[in-house]
Amino acid sequence: MSEILQKEEVFHDHWATSVNVDEVMVDEFFEACTSPENRFIIESLGDVRGKKIIELGCGLGEAAVYFAKKGAEVVATDISSGMCALVKKVAERHGVSLLTAQAYADKMPFPDESFDIVYAANLLHHVDIEAAIKEAKRVLKPGGKFVSWDPLAHNPVINVYRRMAMGVRTEDEHPIRMKQLDLFRKYFGEVKYETFWFTTLFIFLKFYFIDRVDPNKERYWKKILVDHKKLEKTYLQLEKFDKFILKIFPFLKRYCWNIVIIAKK
Repeated sequence: MSEILQKEEVFHDHWATSVNVDEVMVDEFFEACTSPENRFIIESLGDVRGKKIIELGCGLGEAAVYFAKKGAEVVATDISSGMCALVKKVAERHGVSLLTAQAYADKMPFPDESFDIVYAANLLHHVDIEAAIKEAKRVLKPGGKFVSWDPLAHNPVINVYRRMAMGVRTEDEHPIRMKQLDLFRKYFGEVKYETFWFTTLFIFLKFYFIDRVDPNKERYWKKILVDHKKLEKTYLQLEKFDKFILKIFPFLKRYCWNIVIIAKK
């Protein structure tokens, strides 16, 4: 596992050097129509003013900075020192302050019951899932929430995309399987989840077959944010259909792209 984490650190340090701080899409990450995961999370969390929030795997800092803008006390952690340095620049660009720490998700340098919310976006499929869940529970206050969202493993279209887009991914990623919800239930008393992107994945097919976007040159997850205004009409129509069909046939949820899991201590 240590070798895998070292590769992850190198990959993300290199990525951090290529990022233009002015192009990091903080508000869009939570408010764009094509950000259904974080829209769901914000609705579930409500007002975060004064809450102590730690982000695991902060990456470019979109979530950490967004929470700080909403009045939370934020600690942004990442395995990559380069990403931690980048987050500070993004925070300064948006006029907020936060703390950063280079840390592993399964071994955080913080006391028990330190935070109201632990937030992790696209992190668990890079790490030892059970160890990270257990550590999240440790640093949460009683009644605190662990909020996580990650890609699911079951959709064949997305799995083809993953095999094609190896230039912008790490080889040791392991998307979440529905049966791993049991790991959350093992450590938390209350667990709820929602899935996103079913027929809305038509947009990915459009990127590849119509727009001819090379998945190794442009990250599709970023393009849906950059193009969210152009995609809004199409996306919202497909989202309505997703909600309808997934309500009637809930077994199809496993074939969505992403899953949001909210676990309460």
